[in-house]
Amino acid sequence: MPQAHPATTCLVEALDAIRAESDGRIAITLYPDSQLGSELSMQSQLRSGAIAFTLTSASSLQTLAPLAGIPGLAYAFPDYVPLWAALDGGPLSERIRGALSKFGLRAFRVVDNGFRDVVTGARPVEAVGDLQGLKIRVPPSPLLTSLFRALGAAPTTINLAETYAALQTRVADGMENSLPQIEATRVYEVQKYLARTGHSWDGLWILAHGRTWDALPDEARTLIGRHFDAAVERQRQAFVQMNTQGEARLRAKGLVVTSPDRAPFRAALERAGYYAEWKSRFGAEAWHALERYTGPLGV
Repeated sequence: MPQAHPATTCLVEALDAIRAESDGRIAITLYPDSQLGSELSMQSQLRSGAIAFTLTSASSLQTLAPLAGIPGLAYAFPDYVPLWAALDGGPLSERIRGALSKFGLRAFRVVDNGFRDVVTGARPVEAVGDLQGLKIRVPPSPLLTSLFRALGAAPTTINLAETYAALQTRVADGMENSLPQIEATRVYEVQKYLARTGHSWDGLWILAHGRTWDALPDEARTLIGRHFDAAVERQRQAFVQMNTQGEARLRAKGLVVTSPDRAPFRAALERAGYYAEWKSRFGAEAWHALERYTGPLGV
């Protein structure tokens, strides 16, 4: 994440506290803003043990462990109450953590990266048809790629650190992300329109290399885990505050904001077979675990 993102700032505080409380015996260095490579590269580095921890999006983790992407299903969660209930414990959380553990990864609590909207430069998005043919930057997520393809757009995967230049040079016509991420990446400088589509939620899992984690003394794991948990709580609160104020700040920076009716977007996805496809791909049991928190979903 960029330096200004609340996930970064809250983790910096946690790592400082871990270093201080352990009298310097535990020193974890954080490299923000894709300094160690793309998300997929860092996931590979984590699995090999080249890095001990990473913060990576649920959407991009889907390429490794498909079930990790299920909370980002389009228009699944109406708000945070059922979302956190699903991810902080219970059958859906257990399934996701189990899927990650098969790749040697130890998952901590998930950090908020928000409900996602669309920002564009070519034209405003006020209806489904306005997305037709637009090249929309997405993370390396099959779920988001499928979503925008079903809505008639042309999704393209671009590393987050390269997105500003891609939008500036019109390699892409727009991007989709949360308001704090749109602010942190400063893409409002090279885009004109913000559409509050709220099409998907994405979070960031704090992950550890399993063997590195298991080799630590019990007291070290307890200390790190406690401060990571506290960082997640602070981050979620800070993110909600940033998100609440984000639209006004982005308007002040010159973005023209639209609030399209979301029902036609969900209906278009149903007609395109989006929900039927993903129920088949995730499996009936995982789908049922999701619907315990969301209610019936589009199939």
